[in-house]
Amino acid sequence: MQKTINAWLEKPLTQNFIIGVIVLNAVVLGLETSEQVMGRIGGLISAIDTLCLAIFVVEIVAKLFARGGRFFRDGWNVFDFVIVGIALVPSAGAFSVLRALRILRVLRVVSAAPRLRRVVEGFITALPGMGSVFLLMSIIFYIGAVMATKLFGATFPQWFGSLGQSGYTLFQIMTLESWSMGIVRPVMEAYPYAWAFFVPFILVTTFAVVNLLVGLIVNSMQDAHQEEDVQRTDAYRDDVLERLNAIEALLQDAAKSQNRHE
Repeated sequence: MQKTINAWLEKPLTQNFIIGVIVLNAVVLGLETSEQVMGRIGGLISAIDTLCLAIFVVEIVAKLFARGGRFFRDGWNVFDFVIVGIALVPSAGAFSVLRALRILRVLRVVSAAPRLRRVVEGFITALPGMGSVFLLMSIIFYIGAVMATKLFGATFPQWFGSLGQSGYTLFQIMTLESWSMGIVRPVMEAYPYAWAFFVPFILVTTFAVVNLLVGLIVNSMQDAHQEEDVQRTDAYRDDVLERLNAIEALLQDAAKSQNRHE
């Protein structure tokens, strides 16, 4: 019985159905934010939302029954269990804030879609390398914040009055959001050579360190795809070897049978 249910859960049709329910649930949760829609068909929207949640619960229960303790050995199963568990918490009283967390059910599409899982796994694999880059970024920001506070804090306290304000302003500059007309040019009116600080900062952070992060993530994605290709190749090789062994066994049996007749 357990093997039958597990095989049914692994079928592409079942997985595609779950993905469809997740997408439908995401649309429903979005419609719930519209007062006009809820005023017209609020009952139907709530019923569809409850039905989607019931399907998720049935899926989790089926997986628990079919896989037993092995269910919690898979991180994606634990992820689904937590997401559905949050959705089951009553959204009234002290737990009313959790009602907004129901949208987290949309994240289940990550665990249901193999391609999205590989993207997340590649991102997680890149985290150790990203930690080193973030440490480097923090050092650069700390140095830049100290310099900016000392250089521009007296004249522009709203942007560089403290280390925290300087750090946030430098983060805005790094993202290139209104950095020139909004911050740098006004500063240059008081300090004409301020560009000698801001331009190197942008070159180092925006174009060097950020691209280094992107490169780490891309490499991790490539490694994940290569590992998948290796697994497919190994599976294909094992299948071919198994068939060759079966053919060889049949030939040996045929040869033995022929020798007996002779």
